[in-house]
Amino acid sequence: MRNILIAGAMTLFAGAALADPVEGVWQTEVDDGAYAHVTMAACGSAYCGVISRTFNSDGEYNSPNLGKTLVIDMVPNGGDSYAGKVWRPSNDKIYIGKIQLQGDRLRLAGCVAGGLLCSKQTWIRVK
Repeated sequence: MRNILIAGAMTLFAGAALADPVEGVWQTEVDDGAYAHVTMAACGSAYCGVISRTFNSDGEYNSPNLGKTLVIDMVPNGGDSYAGKVWRPSNDKIYIGKIQLQGDRLRLAGCVAGGLLCSKQTWIRVK
């Protein structure tokens, strides 16, 4: 019995150690008067970010974008960088997406023209 408990604990610790650093909850910058908490998690072999909470100048509110995927199919490139797509709710467009992690900061870029022209935000890890 003791060996089973040890094996189970080791499996739990190994799973936690294998979590990708992009996973977790991130706070966006203010865009069009509001910001969000985005929950990043595995989606197949990539990572996706879903809007989990929204805030404006009055505090937390029930945005119609809650539960929508903002970061789409980000694939790790190595060196804490990722590539995929991002959706901007204010104009309902999808852009080429890039992420660069720097500790508890996530630099997100939405790009056009093959990645030459980009709009960037820095997100802060919430938890």
